[in-house]
Amino acid sequence: MKNVVVDKVASVAQHNDLASELRLSPDIPCEEGVLIAVRVLNNKSRYNQLELTSGRMATVTMGDIVVGALGHRNALRGYSGHLPTELGQGDKVQILNIGGVIGICDSANPDVGAPFDCEVLGTVLEFPYLGERIGVPARVGSATLDPDAPLKMNGVPVVAMAGTCMDSGKTAAACAIVGRLRHLGLNVAACKATGVSLRRDVLAMEDAGAIDTMIFSDLGIVTTTAENGPALTRSLLTGLGANKPDVIVLELGDGLLGAYGVAAILGDEQIRDAFTAVVLCANDPVSAWGGAKILRDEYGIEPAVVTGPATDNDVGVQQIGERTALPAINALSSGVALGDKIADLLDKGAA
Repeated sequence: MKNVVVDKVASVAQHNDLASELRLSPDIPCEEGVLIAVRVLNNKSRYNQLELTSGRMATVTMGDIVVGALGHRNALRGYSGHLPTELGQGDKVQILNIGGVIGICDSANPDVGAPFDCEVLGTVLEFPYLGERIGVPARVGSATLDPDAPLKMNGVPVVAMAGTCMDSGKTAAACAIVGRLRHLGLNVAACKATGVSLRRDVLAMEDAGAIDTMIFSDLGIVTTTAENGPALTRSLLTGLGANKPDVIVLELGDGLLGAYGVAAILGDEQIRDAFTAVVLCANDPVSAWGGAKILRDEYGIEPAVVTGPATDNDVGVQQIGERTALPAINALSSGVALGDKIADLLDKGAA
């Protein structure tokens, strides 16, 4: 073991309560969720920040010692990379996302440039045995996912955000709905069930007024997949539903055709039956039409409303109405109207 003083602890390690001085092991289990320390080897002018455990964004610079978690990423925009099969001290890895997921970069979007290259320093150790100096590899999460997790909603309705791809306005829609329902007197809980570890979206929902929030990384998952997506969703909804809020707002990160498990979640009949309303978030009228068709034809889901950049002006709203026969409401300019639409579907509108 050796000691190291770290400069930045990424938000993926939210539940580990790490000090600034850590003990590291040269033995590195190449498993998703294992926390490692790395030294940053280059500077970047774009996509150069890291979300800390405090929720603040910090600029990363060459020489910083950073704690993140081993994992993979399959992003349409940004970096895609895989979990290494073997690592030793001195090996080179890359930071794959702002939340601190670390792996081997396979491809990069030109908009974000090359990733941060990092030198592996070792596995972060925790010492769970009182009075003993036996260190074990630190791992992400405050709990362990039960793959057979049941779904118990206690009658709590669920409003789900499903998008056509990344950056389609899902979090903006979720926040608008959370904020409006809160103003109507409802206790709203919120969660994010799919994606790559980053707390920014659930923090935004808290800022909008959600009284309780959860994200998949709370359950030790760094990156969601079709294999763990349904169990994660059941666990998150059950966990939030135990406190009996008036409604749960659920964001399904990524898109309907992405690699993070949205399709597997929508394909789970028990989860689908728990949805009171599904909000479709789309980037343009064509994707709104295609997203509505996928929801209707493949899952038997009738979207309640379309929002996202496709509704930024009257032209998109009109085209969506004509092509999909669905109402279209912009979350940024008409957030109150969007929230009222959902409140009416919940039969909890303003008196």
